Amino acid sequence: MNKGNMLKPVVTHFFEPDSNTYSYVVQDPSSSSCAIIDSALDFDYASGSISYRGADEIIAFVRDQDLSVDWIIETHVHADHLSAAPYLKKALGGKIAIGAHITTVQNTFGAIFNEGQDFHRDGTQFDHLFSDGEQYQLGNLMATAMHTPGHTPACFTHVIGNAVFVGDTLFMPDAGTARADFPGGDAGILFDSIQKILALPDNYRVFMCHDYGPNGRELRFETTIEAERLHNIHVGEGKLKTDFVVARETRDASLAMPRLILPSLQINMRAGDLPEPETNGLVYLKIPINAFN
Repeated sequence: MNKGNMLKPVVTHFFEPDSNTYSYVVQDPSSSSCAIIDSALDFDYASGSISYRGADEIIAFVRDQDLSVDWIIETHVHADHLSAAPYLKKALGGKIAIGAHITTVQNTFGAIFNEGQDFHRDGTQFDHLFSDGEQYQLGNLMATAMHTPGHTPACFTHVIGNAVFVGDTLFMPDAGTARADFPGGDAGILFDSIQKILALPDNYRVFMCHDYGPNGRELRFETTIEAERLHNIHVGEGKLKTDFVVARETRDASLAMPRLILPSLQINMRAGDLPEPETNGLVYLKIPINAFN
C-alpha cells in the first residue's frame, strides 16, 4: 500500500449556522499542502445580500497556519448553501474541483432556469472534474474520488488518507441518510453508493457536511465507518435495500424544499460564481414557479 494511504490528515472544521453546514480544511501533516472542502457563503435571502464571514475565517486559518491550498473541493452541487469557492481561490489559490457528472446537473438545471447559450454545460466553470476512482495527491497524502450518486447525480465522496468526506450522502448514524428526491436523485442508487462507502476500513473517520442535532443532542460532525455500518438508522447492518427505498421515498415526500435551493443551484452549478450582471449593473436570480412540483 502507498505510504500516503497510511497518513492521517489534520482536519479542522468550520460551521455555518444558517444552513448547518460544516466546511473543512484538510492538511497533509508532512507538508504545508491543504484542501478546502464544501465552503459556504453567508447569504441573506430577504435582502439578497452576501457576506463572507465564514469564508474569511477559513482564509485567516490557512494564512495563520502558513498553509498552501492545492484544492477547493465541492462534494456536489449543494442545494442548501452557496459556495465560497471563487472567493477562497482569489484569496488563497488552489483548483476548484467537482465530480465530472456536474454536466448532468448543469443540463438539468440549465433547462429549469432557462439559461441561455452563454451558460456552459460542460463543467468548464471548474478547474478540475474528478472521475470515479481517480487518485490525486494532497502533498504526500493519497486521495481517491469516489462517485456516490443518489442524493444528486454528481455526488462524490473524497477519501483523503484515512478521512472520508461524504457531502450529504450520509449523516451521523442517528440521523441516517440524504434525501433522494431532487431532480436526478434516486433512493436505490443512493443505497448502492452508501455500500461503497461502508466497504472502506472500519477505522476510517467520516466527516459530515451537515448535522441538525436530532432529538436535541449537540451538533456533531465526525464518526467512523464502523459506526455508520453498524448503527446508521437507515442503512446500518441488516437493513435491506427494498425497505430503504420505501422508507426513503416516503420520508422525502413529506419534506419541504431547502430554503436556499433556488439561489444555491443557480450559483453552485457555476462553481460559485454569480450570473452575469444585467444592463443596470445588478445581478439577478430566477424563481421558477412550480419547477419542483
